[in-house]
Amino acid sequence: MLKTLPRKALISVSSFQGAIFPDGSKTGVFFTEALHPFEVLTAAGFEVDFASETGSFGFDEFSLTPPFLAGSDKAVHDNANSPFMAKLTSHCMKASDVNSGQYGLFFASAGHAALYDYPQAKGLQAIALDIWNRGGVLAAVCHGPVLLPGIIDPKTGKSVIAGKTVTGFTTEGEMVLNVLDRLKSDGVRTVLDAVSEAGAEYSSPMSAFDDYSVTAGRIITGTNPASARSAAERTVRAFDTPAESLLKKLLS
Repeated sequence: MLKTLPRKALISVSSFQGAIFPDGSKTGVFFTEALHPFEVLTAAGFEVDFASETGSFGFDEFSLTPPFLAGSDKAVHDNANSPFMAKLTSHCMKASDVNSGQYGLFFASAGHAALYDYPQAKGLQAIALDIWNRGGVLAAVCHGPVLLPGIIDPKTGKSVIAGKTVTGFTTEGEMVLNVLDRLKSDGVRTVLDAVSEAGAEYSSPMSAFDDYSVTAGRIITGTNPASARSAAERTVRAFDTPAESLLKKLLS
């Protein structure tokens, strides 16, 4: 991206915690949906911070069980001094305390918890809007896209995703996890409903749990936990490509 944008990213996490799964497990931040973007972004030279609407968070208990947490991901979780764990657990900021001008990239991590607080997360949306207005990149994975309808582009008066193709966790996936009825009874919208009402075109993977991500200009979205890494990789490319194109023009 252009040199006026800092190579610094903010990963948002959900503040909500509640027992929504059939076995009584609590939702919260889906572990790898925050970890994998952090790893991709830091490897690409970004300084990365975390913020939630309230400054607090909890992990989705479902995300801390096999097969969702295993191998090197589990090793990161089990090491309180790992860069990811140390940063998230000790330095998660409250949205209202964030200086949005320091960032050129916003990535909304998720978990089912995002359905409950992201649509009303005015602080996080304001940060994302400032980044957008300065030419930055916005990304979200799984349930994270429900944050995007509330980011209103002042040039159009519509959501930044209006007229764009996006993806996110499928309604089929909610049925597989046996939580769709609970979501409906709690009065929260699915990703499909939220983005469609904002004027976006929803793109679905062949299977609810395939690695699937979509680039729509400066908006990048991924479908599920398996897509967190590929969505982050797309986000880095979207951030870097304009600068590369400008350089080619200057040298031609």
